[in-house]
Amino acid sequence: MKKVALAIIVVASMTSCNSVKNMNTSSISQAATLLSSLSSNSTVQQISSLFTLLDANKDEAISSTEAIGSVSENFNVLDKDNNSSLNLTELTGLLGLLK
Repeated sequence: MKKVALAIIVVASMTSCNSVKNMNTSSISQAATLLSSLSSNSTVQQISSLFTLLDANKDEAISSTEAIGSVSENFNVLDKDNNSSLNLTELTGLLGLLK
């Protein structure tokens, strides 16, 4: 019974969290596909599309909770102004990290 109650509390907590509520699995899937196809020859338009897909709460910034894959892995390197979020210009820096 304690495990069931704990599971209900965890699910309730997660569903009340804004970052979980704002996640669209279709957008995440599209972002993952686009991210896997990026290379150093990719365009700023592709990065812009990735930015739009990752920006779940549409605040014109990618937070660490919105970042996935290599964006998440390189978040601190890309965050040039150290404000704990990525703007489009900072995300474009991902192209320089791709090989």
